[in-house]
Amino acid sequence: MTYTSLSDYCKDTFGEKLYKLSLDSGCTCPNRDGLLDTRGCLFCSAGGYGDFAERDVDRAKARVADKYSGERYIAYFQSYSGTYPGRDGSFENLRERYLATIRRPDVAVLSIATRPDCLGPEVLELLKELRAVKPVWIELGLQTSNEETAEYIRRCYKNEVYEEAVRTLKAMDIPVVTHLILGLPGETAEDMEASLRYACDCGTWGLKLQLLHVLEGTDLGEQYKAQELGTPLPGARPVKPLTLEEYTALLCRLLPQVPEDVVIHRLTGDGPKRILLAPLWSGNKKLVLNTIQKALREL
Repeated sequence: MTYTSLSDYCKDTFGEKLYKLSLDSGCTCPNRDGLLDTRGCLFCSAGGYGDFAERDVDRAKARVADKYSGERYIAYFQSYSGTYPGRDGSFENLRERYLATIRRPDVAVLSIATRPDCLGPEVLELLKELRAVKPVWIELGLQTSNEETAEYIRRCYKNEVYEEAVRTLKAMDIPVVTHLILGLPGETAEDMEASLRYACDCGTWGLKLQLLHVLEGTDLGEQYKAQELGTPLPGARPVKPLTLEEYTALLCRLLPQVPEDVVIHRLTGDGPKRILLAPLWSGNKKLVLNTIQKALREL
């Protein structure tokens, strides 16, 4: 089957492939600093899913120099909630960082990962200011549309908050990329299918499909280790890491349902190998991508 990949979109829109630079905005998360919770989401590592992020654009470029020889990049502020200042203090510091980044000639797009409940009036004004310079994408961590699972993973917001965020950003001509995690504890293939349909029906422009990684240092990791020892923690759902065959079959089921105008930004993701507990096959990126692409070609 065919689908619109991020690479294809960039070639059509910008005339070239663009490589993403993983950057750290210096933000924190209301799910960690005590506003909503202090533990973070069940699956989230200490790095806030920015384990490969750099604080400096040039350092990030050096990190990928052996993979990409182009001249322009997507500056992707990945870690924690990129519209929720915390570790560096003021909102003005964040504004200056984003403006300095988007004004660089080697940056074609500014992409910010955040939560839909971190888009207050001040943030929206900043996004409008940035959007006037160059394209801005906002990546929202929905993970699932199943409200019971969302509560279990400590997402700490309701679906209606995501819906409002998508409506608001679309009205500002700012594309939304929605993150979905496949394989969350207790979820069925039907649950994951429903989450994908929900995100598309809400009007997401892009999708990031992420295999659930069980990482050391997370509450999910503690649940998994206790389960493997035969002493499951009270109230914990069984953690059943997907096999490569199961994950591939799941993608083959989901992708044909994605509208043609929705851009697929990611088919899976990398968990840091030094803290990856399961599934260990996901550490072989070449094998994973080759297996997935072969299966999709055969659809």
